[in-house]
Amino acid sequence: MRPSGRELNEMRPVSIEVGVTKHAEGSCLIKMGDTHVLCTASLEERVPPFLKNKGLGWVTAEYGMLPRSTSSRMRRESTAGKQGGRTVEIQRLIGRSLRAGVDRVAMGERQITVDCDVIQADGGTRCASITGGWVALRLAVNKLMKAGDIISDPLIDHVAAISCGIYAGQPLLDLDYPEDSEAGVDGNFVMTGRGRMIETQMSAEGATYSRTEMENLLDLAEKGVSELVAAQKSAVEG
Repeated sequence: MRPSGRELNEMRPVSIEVGVTKHAEGSCLIKMGDTHVLCTASLEERVPPFLKNKGLGWVTAEYGMLPRSTSSRMRRESTAGKQGGRTVEIQRLIGRSLRAGVDRVAMGERQITVDCDVIQADGGTRCASITGGWVALRLAVNKLMKAGDIISDPLIDHVAAISCGIYAGQPLLDLDYPEDSEAGVDGNFVMTGRGRMIETQMSAEGATYSRTEMENLLDLAEKGVSELVAAQKSAVEG
């Protein structure tokens, strides 16, 4: 039995509320159980210097956790003067993941920055950030297309992410914090709406895993991502 009482292949409740901020070109609040992330997409009519005059767009991301998103207050990274290694790793993952679903030629020479701010954390914050970040990106691109600033849709597929792991010897879908903190094997899976793999992060934390167990987790991840893509479609089309 999982601590949450869910079935082994059961997701936490997922909701995506769009248009939650006034100024951002795209925004949403994604909730995966008790993990809540605010995602905003901001458009700039410029690109980083290394892309200037190359006819390519750019999508990047920033990630952060609010001080009381966890059980005890965390110090703001800005007061420490630099970002922690975990933060840098996660925001690079978000940016790489979102770019995998973008035709950067069709996007033109402009940049969209996706900010993912964790309001409440209960496991899977990077996965929720990627899934919600795609929705914010989709909404920002919709504005560009409606204005006629781009002709063809640069978003070539959905991008979503889910965590899976082995807890008490059982493969689980969508780990919450109690499961994640005790899992012998932990993995994050980033995939497209068509089921193509973008990134897989798996690590043994106290227990090794077999090829068969890895494939079982991949099967769970495919199920989870398909449900997240359905939630994305409902949010942006609803």
